[in-house]
Amino acid sequence: MPIDLEELTFRNGEVMLNAVAAGPHDGPLVILLHGFPEFWYSWHRQIAPLAAVGFRVIVPDQRGYNKSSKLPDVASYALPHLAEDVLAIADQLGAERFFLAGHDWGAAVAWSVAILHPERLHKLAILNVPHPSVMLRYLRKSARQLRRSWYMLFFQVPFLPELAFASFNYRLGVRALVRSSRLGTFSEEDLQRYREAWAQPLALLGSMNWYRAAFRTRAKFADPIVRVPTKIIWGQRDAFLLYEMAEASLRYCTEAELVPFPDATHWVQHEEAARVSEMLIQFFRG
Repeated sequence: MPIDLEELTFRNGEVMLNAVAAGPHDGPLVILLHGFPEFWYSWHRQIAPLAAVGFRVIVPDQRGYNKSSKLPDVASYALPHLAEDVLAIADQLGAERFFLAGHDWGAAVAWSVAILHPERLHKLAILNVPHPSVMLRYLRKSARQLRRSWYMLFFQVPFLPELAFASFNYRLGVRALVRSSRLGTFSEEDLQRYREAWAQPLALLGSMNWYRAAFRTRAKFADPIVRVPTKIIWGQRDAFLLYEMAEASLRYCTEAELVPFPDATHWVQHEEAARVSEMLIQFFRG
């Protein structure tokens, strides 16, 4: 579905957030958050369907990615700061409450917004990342999950992960997307767009600092319960995260539904684009 995208910028203190936008300016606000190693383009198949039914859709490059600010200190990528970026976007649009969806690291930020600022959200949609408390518990106690998360430990090393990722025209990044997804999920055009985003100055440092911050500045929530209507969408062939963590996340929500996609991988919104779009529309409009 073709659509004209607007390019906007938002500010949270020293942080500048680049974003694309679509849909009527007076429509209910939907913010979509991407994960690693993507950028706003992660949601390009959902923007037009959501905008077409009347939502005002904002899809930022999160801090550290693509055209948004890249701060050098690791502590700037702690989850509470990332959650504040989302609120800053809503505030600058005059939206007291909004709908929020996140995938991968974007889902971790979305969980955090719902935990810390439930009064700001109408509803929460989560794609293929568990509740932060579940993630922490499994990283501490599950050997199976630790084997899948080996790259998180590698990313703690200074400089080397960025150099390895960028070598041979970003071969590692391309391989991570292609080999962990269904055949044909990412086209050559898609991959070229990712290469261009990864090539932005300091983009690899910024994006990998999210992982460094996660290990050095672990978010502690006084009350981890999510009191916002929540839908968890999960590709069960995820090569990085165990499906049982999605089930465990339900226990941290007062009102939640888990929708598994048995044939989808970690990249569910790419592989099942139409179904995910329709599911988000029905959930947010319901």
